Amino acid sequence: MRIDGRRLRSERTKQLIIEAYLALADAFSPRVPTAAEIAEKAGYSVRSVFERFPDILTLQIAAVDYAMAQVTALAPPNELEGDRAMRIRSQVRARAQVCERWLPLWRSLIVNQGNSEELKDRIRGSRERVMGRLEAMYQPELETVAEGERRQLVIALEALTDVESWARMREFFGLSFDEACLAWIQAIDRLLPRSATDP
Repeated sequence: MRIDGRRLRSERTKQLIIEAYLALADAFSPRVPTAAEIAEKAGYSVRSVFERFPDILTLQIAAVDYAMAQVTALAPPNELEGDRAMRIRSQVRARAQVCERWLPLWRSLIVNQGNSEELKDRIRGSRERVMGRLEAMYQPELETVAEGERRQLVIALEALTDVESWARMREFFGLSFDEACLAWIQAIDRLLPRSATDP
């Protein structure tokens, strides 16, 4: 099967444009970079940007999808079978690494979602994935409470470990990465009920 070199180059150009957008989103957050800034960063013309993406919103959505795929691919495996302390430490460190890396992009996404249903869907999807992971990580503890209370507890855990919660600890209160992780670990440990197997 012959590989289409032109198509490969076009896909590579598209990838470099997405990476340029992400780098600028880090630097300019929460402002969305302009097409000219993205083109210059990627080393292409503005025309090249718009040949691959009809508008900046489409590029922004592609960049968010790429970032979400990176989060999934690079996330360290969590200790689903470990004891309570191990599971809390594992979940907190994994979540903290995601928040640390993607905070600028998340802020840009929240500020610039406007009327875009696609961006709002990405935000909802991201939060639902976090809640699903929390439910899986803390299943032994969550099983000790009634369903309605369990839902409220998962919502509280998601709010506690939100990206902006991480940002407040790091930026406003000046905590180090490890200090912020410890604050989350202690809060989650207090919030979670004890399971039947907990000491």
